[in-house]
Amino acid sequence: MKPRFVGRLSLADAVTASNAALGFLAVAVATANPELAARLILLAAVADGLDGVLARHVGSSAAGPYLDSLADVASFSVAPAMLVVAVVREAWGADALRVAVALAGGALFVAMAIVRLGLYTAYDTDDDVTEGVPTTLASVIMSAGVLAGFTDPFVLVVLTFVLAGLMVSTVTYPDLLARDAVIMGIVHSLAVLVPDFRGRAFPYALLTLGLAYLVLSPQFYWRTTDGKTAQTTEGKRS
Repeated sequence: MKPRFVGRLSLADAVTASNAALGFLAVAVATANPELAARLILLAAVADGLDGVLARHVGSSAAGPYLDSLADVASFSVAPAMLVVAVVREAWGADALRVAVALAGGALFVAMAIVRLGLYTAYDTDDDVTEGVPTTLASVIMSAGVLAGFTDPFVLVVLTFVLAGLMVSTVTYPDLLARDAVIMGIVHSLAVLVPDFRGRAFPYALLTLGLAYLVLSPQFYWRTTDGKTAQTTEGKRS
C-alpha cells in the first residue's frame, strides 16, 4: 500500500517538507550550538524560496499553500524564538527574571508568527504585496545577526518583541523583484556555507540587506505607477 501523499504532492511540496525538517533540526541543536541553529534556519529560508520557484515552473498541488504555512511555523516561528532563548540562557542563565522575559518574548514571537501565517494564507497569497513583516524576513534578520556575532541578549530580546509586533502590523511590504531575489539568494547561500569568510562578511551583508528591506521597502522599494511591484519573485508561496 502506497503512502497517501504519493501522486498527490509535488516536488515543490517535498522541498516545503524539508523546510519543516530543517526547522526541527534548528530547534534541536539551538541550546548546544546556536550558530549551527542559525545556519539551519537560513538554509530553511533557502528551501522556502526554492519551493516557490519550483511551484511556478514545475507545478504545485492543492495542499501546497497549507503545507508552506505549516512548515514555516517550525522554521520561522518556533526555531528563531528558540535560537534567541538559547543565546539568552547562555548569557543570563542565573538570572531567572531576565530569562523569563526572554521566554515571554519568544512565546509572543511564535504566537504572532502563526497569526501572520494564517492571515497571509487567507488573504495575501495571490497579491504582490503583504501586510506585516514576513516571518521569513524576521527569521533571517535574527539568524544573520547571531551568525554575524551580534549576540547581546538584551538586543536580541528587544528585537524579538519588535519583530513580533511588526509581523501583525498593517505596514505593507512588496515582494522582491526577481533580480534582487537572485542577489539576496546568493548572499544568503554564502552566509550559510562560509559564515566565517573574511570576518563574517556574508552574515553581515545578509543582515544589512534584511534590515534595509525591513526599514526602507514599505516606502522606497521599486514599484510601477499603479503602486505594485513589477517582475516580482516567481512562484510566491510564503
